[in-house]
Amino acid sequence: MIHARQALLAEGWARDVRLTLADGRIAGIETGAAPQAGDVRVDTLLPALANLHSHAFQRAMAGMAEERQEGRDSFWTWRALMYRFVGRLTPGQVEAIAAQVQLEMLEAGYAAVGEFHYLHHQPDGRPYDDIAEMSRRIFAAAQQSGIGLTHLPVLYSHGGAGRAPLGEGQRRFGNDIERFGVLLEAARAALGALPGDARLGVAPHSLRAVAPEDLAQLVAMQPAGPIHIHAAEQPQEVRDVEAWLGARPVAWLLDNAAVDGRWCLIHATHMTAAESRALAASGAVAGLCPITEANLGDGPFAGPAYVAAGGRFGLGSDSNVLISLTEELRLLEYSQRLRDLGRAVMVAGRGSVGAFLYAAAARGGAQALGRAAGIIAPGRLADLVAVDSTAPALCALPREKLLDGLVFAARDTVVTDVWSAGRHLVREGRHVRRDDILAAFRRAMRELTAD
Repeated sequence: MIHARQALLAEGWARDVRLTLADGRIAGIETGAAPQAGDVRVDTLLPALANLHSHAFQRAMAGMAEERQEGRDSFWTWRALMYRFVGRLTPGQVEAIAAQVQLEMLEAGYAAVGEFHYLHHQPDGRPYDDIAEMSRRIFAAAQQSGIGLTHLPVLYSHGGAGRAPLGEGQRRFGNDIERFGVLLEAARAALGALPGDARLGVAPHSLRAVAPEDLAQLVAMQPAGPIHIHAAEQPQEVRDVEAWLGARPVAWLLDNAAVDGRWCLIHATHMTAAESRALAASGAVAGLCPITEANLGDGPFAGPAYVAAGGRFGLGSDSNVLISLTEELRLLEYSQRLRDLGRAVMVAGRGSVGAFLYAAAARGGAQALGRAAGIIAPGRLADLVAVDSTAPALCALPREKLLDGLVFAARDTVVTDVWSAGRHLVREGRHVRRDDILAAFRRAMRELTAD
């Protein structure tokens, strides 16, 4: 049982809210209720967001790619460094890094993660004896951290648009469609070791890395569940795909891939106004990663037209260079303000920007991960976050302004408790297994950087 002084329910704010949890879900809600002995008592309860896009292993290279080289640095020079780095990672290190990433996500207020997982093989490209070895390491990390996991094995068949061969740095990622089918089924079997809220989706990496006929086969392999794909992250990618397929990536997907509500287009940064409207109409989710998109120089998402068209979106930490829920929300809005020279941009019509961003990202992230969450209501997964409204950044605000304060003035340190499908994983701001997970991460980093 949880008792909250106030909570944001599906129908709006309520005081003195008592939640009953059963089998990972919200079984009952009482308002105007007094706390009872044994209740977990919190100040302000919100639906927890899902982090819809993560490459966990990249957390280990945070801060390693911030030195300017001769010439112009870009996403593509960063990618070359990432390829060199990834060749060094062992399965044990990947597990330790992923557990630490998931811990940091939970402490930031996320209850679930979509792991866009393309690090499949040994450094020379040969599969491990268990082709799903690296997926199992992500699962083992999730067992330690308790985070809700939607695992998204990635099909990565080509090194660039036009069926270019894989480069040396991409060998650990590569599968043809037949071998990927074997990997997918092995991952599906291994996922059974996780709690019942765990999900399996698929992720064709991008139209640079997957040919049209393989994309069609992959979708047929996964008739239900999430489908995630990188799309239109960089102008060069848009040009390369258009030169090969005769259409820009978002337009091509909408015309050829039956994109619907189970799809999540990651980034979708460089869309035309017509593409924004069409993506919104499809019911798909735009997976926005503002910190990584700023770090890599991708550019800001075209938010106003997409929001005005009713487009759905969620948030992801992508490269995990900085894991901060409040900063992702803040930077999403601030990137629009910097481009448009205006304020209060990411909301249609009138209203609270913070409340709109938080609620929309909660619903969109849950949809993208195939989780019955995103709102506090009976029958929904108990993905919940408690924050301290007496913190300095929030204490002067009425509850109607609380989400504006959370988005624009607070840090993640206002998070006191987090539940993922009813698992109480963060208490008094700390993950329940913080010390063990952090110690393993530090050991892995010492091994990784020893020479």
